[in-house]
Amino acid sequence: MGLLSFGNTGWGDEMAWATLMTLTVAVCAFALALIIGTIGATAKLSRFRSIRIVFDFYTTIARGVPELLIIYLLFFGGSGSVMYLARIFGYHGYIEINAFSAGVAAISLINGAYQTEVLRGAVQAIPRGQIEAAYAVGMSDWLLFRRILVPQVLRLALPGLGNCWLSALKETALVSVTGLVEIMRQAYVAAGSSQMPFMFYTLAAGLFLFLTTFSSYGFRRAERWASRGVRSA
Repeated sequence: MGLLSFGNTGWGDEMAWATLMTLTVAVCAFALALIIGTIGATAKLSRFRSIRIVFDFYTTIARGVPELLIIYLLFFGGSGSVMYLARIFGYHGYIEINAFSAGVAAISLINGAYQTEVLRGAVQAIPRGQIEAAYAVGMSDWLLFRRILVPQVLRLALPGLGNCWLSALKETALVSVTGLVEIMRQAYVAAGSSQMPFMFYTLAAGLFLFLTTFSSYGFRRAERWASRGVRSA
């Protein structure tokens, strides 16, 4: 167990920092994906067909292309694409997309496609009669959004959003291919240095299992909170 101790003699502190990096990437990607998902769901419910087609194309591509390939495209091709766009606006300097930014962007684009469908389904699950009744009693759009849509969308979408969070958390392992030191990358380095791959990959599995189990518990609590006052069938 000396290899897992903290300090100069073990890998404990490195694995702890790697776990923090994993959480940072997952939280940033999930938050950005939630913004993308909200915009995407709104667009796919739009009455304008052209907007719906654009976001249908986005969700089809993001869900159909392997996650690892999207990470590679953003990490290796992102800098060139950004510099090309920058030159259009007169900037000719070098722009580098680091591993963290590429990882967050890739996971958020992938996760945002799934969150788009989760949120769209939650909105469509609200009975149309409730919205018509709200307008009938004189509710403004803001009051309708705050009192009718948000509470029910939150309750209906939380299970799906919980699954999206777990996916984002596990997809951080793929970012290790860019060299970002998260759980999997640090486990790989430690395994190679100590010649104890089973120990460190088992530790990595245990850390992910702990994070996902704790997250699942948190989302279950959130679901119960969002469903308070709702009569079960």
